[in-house]
Amino acid sequence: MSFEAAVHAKAIHLDKLSLDMTAAAGSGHPTSAMSIGHLVTVLMYHTMRWDPKNPGDQRSDRLILSEGHAVPIIYAAFADLGGCVGQPDELRPVTVDDLKLLRATASELDGHPNPMEGFPFFDAATGSLGQGLSVAAGMGLAAIADGLDRRFYCIIGDGESREGQIWEAIDFIADHKLSNVLPIFNCNGNGQSEKVSPQQSPECLTKKLEAAGYEVGVINGHDPEAIRKSLEFFVERAETGKPTAIVARTVKGWGSATMQMGNWHGKPATGETLNKAKSELDERRIELVKSIGVPENFFRIAAPTGAAPVVAEPGDTPSFTDAMRRYDMLSIVQKGSWATRRAYGVALRTLGHANASVVVLDADVKNSTFAETFAKDGELAGRFYECRIAEQNMFSVASGLSAAGKVPFCSTFAKFVTRGYDQIEMAMNSGANLKIVGSHAGISLAADGPSQMSLPDVAWFRSLTTMKDHRGNPGCYLLQPSDAYAAYALTMVMAEYEGLCYMRTLRNDTEFLYDDNTVFNLGGFEVLTEGRDLLIVASGYMVHEANKCLDALDKAGIDATLVDLYSLPFDTEKLLDLANANNGMILTIEDNYGGGIGSAVADALTEDGGSFTLEQMCVRRIPKSARTADDELKLCGLHATDIVQKACRMLQVVEL
Repeated sequence: MSFEAAVHAKAIHLDKLSLDMTAAAGSGHPTSAMSIGHLVTVLMYHTMRWDPKNPGDQRSDRLILSEGHAVPIIYAAFADLGGCVGQPDELRPVTVDDLKLLRATASELDGHPNPMEGFPFFDAATGSLGQGLSVAAGMGLAAIADGLDRRFYCIIGDGESREGQIWEAIDFIADHKLSNVLPIFNCNGNGQSEKVSPQQSPECLTKKLEAAGYEVGVINGHDPEAIRKSLEFFVERAETGKPTAIVARTVKGWGSATMQMGNWHGKPATGETLNKAKSELDERRIELVKSIGVPENFFRIAAPTGAAPVVAEPGDTPSFTDAMRRYDMLSIVQKGSWATRRAYGVALRTLGHANASVVVLDADVKNSTFAETFAKDGELAGRFYECRIAEQNMFSVASGLSAAGKVPFCSTFAKFVTRGYDQIEMAMNSGANLKIVGSHAGISLAADGPSQMSLPDVAWFRSLTTMKDHRGNPGCYLLQPSDAYAAYALTMVMAEYEGLCYMRTLRNDTEFLYDDNTVFNLGGFEVLTEGRDLLIVASGYMVHEANKCLDALDKAGIDATLVDLYSLPFDTEKLLDLANANNGMILTIEDNYGGGIGSAVADALTEDGGSFTLEQMCVRRIPKSARTADDELKLCGLHATDIVQKACRMLQVVEL
């Protein structure tokens, strides 16, 4: 049997399995799967170096299915090859019968790629379109850093290629000379509701890729020899540093005239229609393949070679004061105030020397986020990746780096983090060990105005703190340090924790509230003053504003407790004890829109069911530019004088 005939026979077999499993599930995308049947067959049965019995092997080549809805064809090939699924300590081979459980609650075969549910062949959750190529780029970076001969194949839909993130990734791959990453565009000409735009035609995609510096192979995506030759060309060029791409012309529902008529996107064939589609595939097989079956062991999958990447144990890190002394910056500590964003930069540099797995990414603002402190250190510069103004790509690249065993820290302005909410959520779904730091947070930014202020970010990240990830931990820890000591310590804590963290840092210098003896923990908070009349709960910059109020409140006869709620989620029982010790009177203060710490405290009070009075102070209007942070706080009703007035009204005290 020829290679061409064997691939046709196998692809048709996988196509039929895709039809059967989606019919059993009652949903799915069989026609999209059928459009990449030949591509997947050549990749998984011939070109890729991997072990079906150990699909998570960190030495193996990887297939990233950005076009995640086409996943049934991967499951079909995986089952045909006896690939193993399950958690690392309880892997078992998938059978063809398992395919009938596609999309079932108890199945590892989710509706879109989802490694955390027990399918280790994939490295990241995909299917929210446009993200897979960035993930592949992150894994390509890690392979080069670790000296591993690995290749990363990413299948992208033509309709999906409309997403801007695809082109962010295309540029990133070229910038970083990631010739070990191959974008494969599946051009079947159909989107979900209609034909794709001419801008996503094979001709147009080819011109765009060539303009970006790629060597492009334009092929018939159902021609086994053309696929093999184009993949071999990529392998030959993988050592050159020059990027390669494949544009494959395909047919949605290939092999079945029935599945090509009308719009079958996301619709399984059932009953007589299913039988007819499979019969048409059988007829196509007779046309293309002379023999009955594919000889056993016709396809030989090359096993991964070489040593697995070595993960070094992190070393000890010095205190903030010792780190500042090490870098000849002790005079700043003696000054008594510093910006939390600057302390983050020092923490990154210190971490970089202590933990070889730490990598840093930034989106062209490293001189403002102070990630440049890491980038400018000669010993660490090779682990810094400039992503330029492309935040969505940055977060997905970081997800790929995490899948390869790195601990990625991503920094940009907190305002621009909001552009990547989808990518961040998908990284969380993937189990990524992702650390995100948004600088210039809140309204204390003042002069730059609302286009540069992060205001809804706390509410969004706070929503992730209310649920559990696959490890049973909070989906995200949201951190808001109020001074440099806290920012430094919390950066260290983030690095030790496996999971998603988001930390907000400030542009302005803030007074030191803590010292090296203060211990900061995820889920913790600090009590700065203890009183009996009113519990004031603040975070970040607003801790300092609330601190200014204490003397005025004392003069008004109000004995207040001030809490720096630097972490969400937090120890609710401990905070409720403080609330009860203050007659159930609580005032929350934050420099962002609502839905943040005020809502988190409200949820805790509601769950307790006790008798409490809660007032929330937050930004309740669109801010504008102001010359100083003080002016901005007055404009938004969050100045110290406003806090005092609110507290006096709550306790029905006449302000002095």
